[in-house]
Amino acid sequence: MTLKVGDKAPAFSLKTDGGGKISLSGLKGQNVVLYFYPKDDTSGCTAEACAFRDNLPKFGKLDAVVIGVSRDSAESHDKFKTKHKLNFTLGSDDTGKVTEDYGVWVEKSMYGRKYMGIERATFLIDAKGKIAAIWRKVKVASHVDEVLKAVKALDAG
Repeated sequence: MTLKVGDKAPAFSLKTDGGGKISLSGLKGQNVVLYFYPKDDTSGCTAEACAFRDNLPKFGKLDAVVIGVSRDSAESHDKFKTKHKLNFTLGSDDTGKVTEDYGVWVEKSMYGRKYMGIERATFLIDAKGKIAAIWRKVKVASHVDEVLKAVKALDAG
C-alpha cells in the first residue's frame, strides 16, 4: 500500500536517542516532520540532519516537531547527535515496522548489486494525524527549505 496525501498517518512508537520513546499519538495537535534516512553519519544523511538542525527554530515557531528515523540503534543515534550537535529527536526503527508501514523500505541498487534499504523520504503530518505532504527520493540540497515552505502553508491554512 502506498501512502498518499490525505491518508491517516500510520501510528508509530519508536525508541529514541537518549533512551527515550516517541509515538505519533503523543504528538497529536502538532505538525510532525517525519523524515527517513538510510544511515547515521554518512555524508548525505549528515548534510540532511544538519540542515534540519540549522532550521529547527523556524520549524519550532510553526509548532512543528522534526523527527529523523533510520534503522540504526538508539546508541548509534546518540553518537550521531553528539558528533553533529543535532537538536531534534532521532527514532530507531530497529524492528523495521515503521519504515515498512510508511513504504520507505525499498529495493535499491548500487554498482549493479540489489539490496533492501531506506529510501530517503519525508512525510509532513498535520495536527490531526493526516499526511499533508510527501517527498520521496529526496535530494538533500534544497529539501529542508521545501519542507519549511509546506509547513508554513499548513500553518497559514
